Amino acid sequence: MTMRTRNLGTTGPQVSALGLGCMGMSGMYGEADRAESIATIHAALEAGVTLLDTGDFYGMGHNELLIAEALRTAPAALRENALTSVKFGAHRAPDGEWLGYDARPAAVKTWAAYSLQRLGVDHIDVYRPARLDPNVPIEETVGAIAELVEKGYVRHIGLSEVGAETIRRAAATAPIADLQIEYALISRGPEREILPTLRELGISVTAYGVLSRGLISGHVTPGQGFAANDFRAHTPRFQGDNLQHNLTLVESLRKIAEQKGVSVAQIAIAWVLSRGEDIVPLVGAKTRERLGEALGALDVTLDAADLAAIEAAVPADAAAGERYAPAQMAMLDSER
Repeated sequence: MTMRTRNLGTTGPQVSALGLGCMGMSGMYGEADRAESIATIHAALEAGVTLLDTGDFYGMGHNELLIAEALRTAPAALRENALTSVKFGAHRAPDGEWLGYDARPAAVKTWAAYSLQRLGVDHIDVYRPARLDPNVPIEETVGAIAELVEKGYVRHIGLSEVGAETIRRAAATAPIADLQIEYALISRGPEREILPTLRELGISVTAYGVLSRGLISGHVTPGQGFAANDFRAHTPRFQGDNLQHNLTLVESLRKIAEQKGVSVAQIAIAWVLSRGEDIVPLVGAKTRERLGEALGALDVTLDAADLAAIEAAVPADAAAGERYAPAQMAMLDSER
């Protein structure tokens, strides 16, 4: 398979059409196997995936160290093709509690110094605040990253989960390559105002949650339980009647997938791919099996009739429950 590529905005790098989201390899979705995680990163690189997405707070540095090991043990040619996308700024307690965000200029540079050391690299390809710090103007945060770009420690500036006004202010400060935001069949909020703003400004999307944390993967079952260290155990869309309703949508999608001879996950990822060449889905596979399934979405062609059937089966705003718990929803500038 020859990996297709897409550009991150008018100023960003060329990347693979699918990126690998590595968060689940550091305990956010229950336990993960270290050896299998590294093997999955290697398999992604071998398949032509170049974009590896992480956050310095995933496992409190664990994820960056894992990626560093995977890159160190990968063939040189593959290692040289890998691009790192890093989110920063979240404060977490030893028990994992979320304590807020810090995106002051001095903090930005400190976070970057630690990430460079943990990743074992001399630069970060795309660097972004994980959330808008309500106490720091976005101009100050982006300006600090721009200083890191000038010094060669960062190549490109990204944003995450911010709304149209913040995007405009950031873009007026320095070139922005992409916005990372949740975008999926059952998470279509960005279509209202954020996507049009990004397209006006020449900024791409790296879409996470394209399978809604597995909810629309076809692999979640009614009554399925989640471990205490799996944050889906506290996510409204996976609770009680909400889960039952949402899995009904998945079964409607499954009928269309079966008619196409593909899996539910593949048709859901293919739908995101179909939304535009300026959108790069991040697949959160933590095993080679799930990675292989996700990569198969690149071979799925959706015509107008397919798209109409998919959106009739899973209409916009059809999901039950918010995508985060209330405290986390309150931190999303993109939802204001």
